[in-house]
Amino acid sequence: MKKIVLLIMVVAIAVAFNEQISKEKNVYIMVGAILVFMFGMMRLSAKTPSKNQDKKEEHDN
Repeated sequence: MKKIVLLIMVVAIAVAFNEQISKEKNVYIMVGAILVFMFGMMRLSAKTPSKNQDKKEEHDN
């Protein structure tokens, strides 16, 4: 699943860059690519533990 999300994010970045350099810029495509990228980042970072959680576990011991 992680590899699929990374692949989708890379495609979204490529679409955003391609749209940025094109003569006729479509804002909706740019916004969609950014939203897909941000959603992918949210999914990938959701499994990363926060620093506060580590400190809380140290105080509980």
